Amino acid sequence: MRHARIVWPGKPYPLGAAWDGKGVNFALFSANAERVELCLFDEKGRRELDRIPLPEYTDQVWHGYLPGVGPGLRYGYRVHGPYDPERGHRFNPYKLLIDPYAKKLAGALEWSRANFGYRPDGQRADLSMSRADNARYVPKSVVIESSYNWRGDQPPDVPWQQTLIYELHVKGMTRLHPGVEHNLRGTCAGLATKPVLDHLKSLGVTSVELLPVHPVVDETHLVERGLRNYWGYNPFNFFAPNPLFLATGEINEFKQMVRHFHDAGIQVLLDVVYNHTGEGDHMGPTLSFRGIDNASYYRLHPDQPRFYMDDTGCGNTLNLGHPRVLQMVMDSLRYWVEEMHVDGFRFDLTPALCRPNGHFDPASPFLAAARQDPVLSRVKLIAEPWDLGPDGYQLGRFPPGWSEWNDQYRDTVRRFWKGQGGLIGDMAFSLTGTSNRFEHGGRRPRASINFITAHDGFTLEDLVSYERKHNEANLEDNRDGTNHNLSWNCGIEGSAADHGIRALRQRQKRNFIATLLLSEGVPMLTAGDEMGRSQHGNNNAYCQDNEVSWVKWANLREEDKEFLEFVRILSRIRRDHPVFRRPRFFHGRHIANSAVKDITWLSPDGREIQSGEWHLPFARCFGFHMGGDTGEYFNRAGEREVDDRFIVLLNGHFEPVPFRLPDASLGERWKVLVDTALDLASDSVENGGLDYRPREVYPLQGRALALLIHCKDGEGDGAGGMPQKTFPFDADKA
Repeated sequence: MRHARIVWPGKPYPLGAAWDGKGVNFALFSANAERVELCLFDEKGRRELDRIPLPEYTDQVWHGYLPGVGPGLRYGYRVHGPYDPERGHRFNPYKLLIDPYAKKLAGALEWSRANFGYRPDGQRADLSMSRADNARYVPKSVVIESSYNWRGDQPPDVPWQQTLIYELHVKGMTRLHPGVEHNLRGTCAGLATKPVLDHLKSLGVTSVELLPVHPVVDETHLVERGLRNYWGYNPFNFFAPNPLFLATGEINEFKQMVRHFHDAGIQVLLDVVYNHTGEGDHMGPTLSFRGIDNASYYRLHPDQPRFYMDDTGCGNTLNLGHPRVLQMVMDSLRYWVEEMHVDGFRFDLTPALCRPNGHFDPASPFLAAARQDPVLSRVKLIAEPWDLGPDGYQLGRFPPGWSEWNDQYRDTVRRFWKGQGGLIGDMAFSLTGTSNRFEHGGRRPRASINFITAHDGFTLEDLVSYERKHNEANLEDNRDGTNHNLSWNCGIEGSAADHGIRALRQRQKRNFIATLLLSEGVPMLTAGDEMGRSQHGNNNAYCQDNEVSWVKWANLREEDKEFLEFVRILSRIRRDHPVFRRPRFFHGRHIANSAVKDITWLSPDGREIQSGEWHLPFARCFGFHMGGDTGEYFNRAGEREVDDRFIVLLNGHFEPVPFRLPDASLGERWKVLVDTALDLASDSVENGGLDYRPREVYPLQGRALALLIHCKDGEGDGAGGMPQKTFPFDADKA
């Protein structure tokens, strides 16, 4: 039953619903609307109680103040204006719209034809306005009270060069975890439990990167097939956490999760999707932005504004060239940092945010705004440096202050360990921070986010078990997902009982992880890779909200337990030795008064690689010496970071290579810490393998990586755990 309410003019700021202790101010931007109605609902969000026209319009913001209401109030908007898609306008007052600034949502988005702003009757159906009311099918925006006792929370101050990122899905991480209470599994509360935090700390993780946590639209074709958008890259709001991730239904659960992570010394990064929304193309639903001001929020085709510019492959592209849309994105980012205490962001399809005139611009309004913002300039910012627009691949072109997902690193490392020749030059760049892409404008190795796998693509287990994608479960006839996997199944497609193949797959996994954690730059692990998680060959499991995607914790194979320990050891080596995470690029030269170079590249005969050898098509084996005691490196306390010297040997060939160690100028005695062919891994000299002397031959097996540490007098005496120095042929005659 509607009744008259008192409404005051209120203020045009802040945008959204702001409670001041006495009432709520409502403010909604729309440049082209003719009238805006605020709709109030009962506490269950089912019955509309009142419609109140917002009385004021200031600087293109509709606003009004309701005294006597407060937190918990359910509301939405109906926005009046022209329904003229051919001019870019899609106003429809029959559609209840979600506040773009809503901090909390109540109720689920339900599939219904009523959510579409047009009548479904023909190829040009979107030109005819639907009069079906959708209020019962959409979540209601909720007024919140934002206070929370953070108990002195101090976000961990983790320098980039000490960062180890772990990419995970909030639900998938704990849905099958036997150590998490059943009612908390798959939620923020479950993610912050001790078993999960202990596991992450044991891996040396400093920063978790959460796949999108904003509310998401399930695409039409998924709903029709009984699937859902599990990954979450299809948002319809940028302020509220997804209610599906909240066991309590309260946003303070997210804050508590962040606090527990911070107490454990772990940062929380969010994967955010500001490049498009779940409203899709011109035939998509009208849920929020489209009905509020389509022509402002989206980039429309200049000659045919009925259609959207689609640089994302998702049907639309948000218009960050519009100051109010840019403001919304910046307000969202600041909200998650200041109110929710997150520590940084990974931006999906970032070039799409940087196209004010259709082409990527490193000086775009978004990048300029982020760079000068006093809040955002102090958190971690990571770009996915590609989209589907013109010149969409922009690796290395982001400004200082940004890091970037480095798919060049991923592909080079995969090719090398698959056995492709002629890559030692590319591998050298990859191992040392990809300076050929990033060393400009004062950028450092931290600009490169190194990864072998991510949520998108094969898991590490599948990378060594499948050569073809197996996406049949997605019900798209295996057409979806990339065919460019650069994978190798080690001889048999899929699961294998053969002991030799399984051993080779474990060796390959050790090669990948050792390469990742011994490379300069910032390493990123994918959840479950450390425990042999498989998606059964599915390289596009975006719609698999089931055991295909969820991390398996119980009933690990013995080989998975051994690999988990291997990952932990390599992580500790990286943590304990700053030479593997230097803040500046190597240049292969003598620094200050050092007797050795910061890095020396080695050929299998023990001499320094010459310029003409880098691109030899048959070359699959090389090494390098890292002078941990060269250069002037200091920590934040002003203490000089002096490290050990190391030799790393890599052989991508299937046959063994007798690798002669360099002469005594680089070191007198070497101890083996890691050999992936022998499943040898130790983070201490005392537990390492045999000693080697200058010019001795190291028996580097096929498809293997070895890490040797320089021993000082009295260190590492004894035979250790390395087998005798045997080799399948006479190394001196090879």
